[in-house]
Amino acid sequence: SFVVLAVLFGMFAGLGGFTVHKAKALSYLSNDPEVCANCHIMQPQYDGWQKSSHHAVAQCVDCHLPHDFLGKYFAKAVNGYHHSAGFTLQNFAEPIMIKERNAEILQENCERCHADLVHD
Repeated sequence: SFVVLAVLFGMFAGLGGFTVHKAKALSYLSNDPEVCANCHIMQPQYDGWQKSSHHAVAQCVDCHLPHDFLGKYFAKAVNGYHHSAGFTLQNFAEPIMIKERNAEILQENCERCHADLVHD
């Protein structure tokens, strides 16, 4: 019984580790913009950001995530769940569309960074 449990645990841990490695899951804890292009569907957005005026002053997370610690990691978790489910089940819209809550976060960050232009 102990051997069976050990084998099952080893299989589960091995499969989990392989999945985490193959999906580059730990990279999503970083702020590296290249992570956004882990999924081929985001390559045009990543390429556009590299050529934009924001490239020198903002990374993806600066615009697309809240700036408070809990809000940032909660949004990363929710988005990660939706991205994983969408790409696993292949049931995402093309072209990819921003969700309402993410659009609100984006707008809040635009207004925060550009407050001197939009304060009136």
